[in-house]
Amino acid sequence: MELRLTKVVLVAALAAYALLVAYGNLTDYASNYAFVSHVLSMDTTFPGNALMGRAITDPRLWQAAYAAIIAAEALSGLLLALGAVQLLRTLKAPAPAFERAKRFVYLGASLAFLLWFFGFMVVAGEYFAMWQSHDWNGQESAFRIYMAVLGVLLLVALPDRDPA
Repeated sequence: MELRLTKVVLVAALAAYALLVAYGNLTDYASNYAFVSHVLSMDTTFPGNALMGRAITDPRLWQAAYAAIIAAEALSGLLLALGAVQLLRTLKAPAPAFERAKRFVYLGASLAFLLWFFGFMVVAGEYFAMWQSHDWNGQESAFRIYMAVLGVLLLVALPDRDPA
């Protein structure tokens, strides 16, 4: 029972994190919009960077990218929250019911992983050479987030037994 309860609490914590990040991005839009615009425009990468042909300088595309990021944060948070509720509702249920309740956790954690690993490490970090920027490099933060997501996802994926 303790492992099941741990799974619920950790999933709820991930949900709270993703929802707070989305809320923060909506209520303090300008702060991270600046981050997105600098990364996409590649204006703080190394001088003479041969990858500058990848830069996006249209503010409408910056806004679309930022909206997609916020939507992914919010959706992953909602899915994780729904997953935590489903796990809590089946806390004392037989193992097959608890296993089925994990589906929203898998969806929410997968979306969170895609956002912070694929979005921030692959697309922003490598395609837009964010790693070259001293001021607008979010790779370390993204790493911490997707590793936490991955850790919780692995814990949740452990098979559950019927409660004693």
